[in-house]
Amino acid sequence: MSTLSTASASGRRKPPAGNVPRKRAKGRAVWEDRPTLVGQFGKGMVLTVVVLAIALPLYAIVLTSFSSEGAITRAGGSLVVVPDGLSLGAYREIFSNGVVTRAVLVSVGITVVGTAVSMVLSILCAYGLSRARSFGHRFFLGAMIFTMFFGGGLIPGFLVVSELHGYDNYWALILPSCLSVFNILIMRGFYQATAQEMIDAARIDGAGEWRVLWSVVLPTTKAVTAVMTLFYAVGYWGSWFNTLLYMPFDNSKWSLSYVLYEYVNLGAKMPGVDTAGAGDTVQHQAASPFGISMAVVVLTLIPILVVYPFLQKHFTKGMLTGAIKG
Repeated sequence: MSTLSTASASGRRKPPAGNVPRKRAKGRAVWEDRPTLVGQFGKGMVLTVVVLAIALPLYAIVLTSFSSEGAITRAGGSLVVVPDGLSLGAYREIFSNGVVTRAVLVSVGITVVGTAVSMVLSILCAYGLSRARSFGHRFFLGAMIFTMFFGGGLIPGFLVVSELHGYDNYWALILPSCLSVFNILIMRGFYQATAQEMIDAARIDGAGEWRVLWSVVLPTTKAVTAVMTLFYAVGYWGSWFNTLLYMPFDNSKWSLSYVLYEYVNLGAKMPGVDTAGAGDTVQHQAASPFGISMAVVVLTLIPILVVYPFLQKHFTKGMLTGAIKG
């Protein structure tokens, strides 16, 4: 008995070692196999490079915004990488002249109002297009898809807004770009995937279309609502081209992104900051113009960096599910 058990035990195959490649099971995809040690190391290296490529520029921008003029001068007038002479002079300067303060308020107002308008219109449009028997369903869907590939152009859009007295008015920064057909199609795919049994049960209880949308469809599609809200908010927050078109002269109406465009990309002079002579810089200037520009960049990035982590968990579900079912 012991001889047979010993023979059978010796005849068994030992399980493969951790780093020895095993034969892939039939029907299993390549990415379903356990990664080898070399594969894990390669993925780690790639992720490290990607993180450094994103984090190092942000680190240099933030450090430069907190650096004194002398530190920026010693760095060759460019981004500071090693901390040297930290100062809050750049932030005191941009908040003391009033331009950036007003720009922050303008950007917050445009982002909040514009995102609310865009989401209301997008939800209503997407829900209407998701109902197969709705009036003009195919025609409106085709017309909206057509606009994704063909547009009237910049000049006709400018003429329309000007004729409607939108020039130098805040609504010109919101309404011309308040809808995205791509976002509507993603939301429509989600609404079509809502269980029909839930909708039928709500209608049996006497719910109309508004009630179905509010109590059934929206609660089951929170992921896509969060993602599209972030898309619209980031779009409004970073938009500067409409300001350039419709209110380029009055800096009290500029958004923060347009202030960034003027004072960083174009190198314009920040009101209240003297850049006339290099000899007077140390005595009369609280911060370097380059440090002030980087401080404006930091202010532009802060809201996105703060809001994104709270909505990041919805991104994969919100984008992929809607794209697949749309």
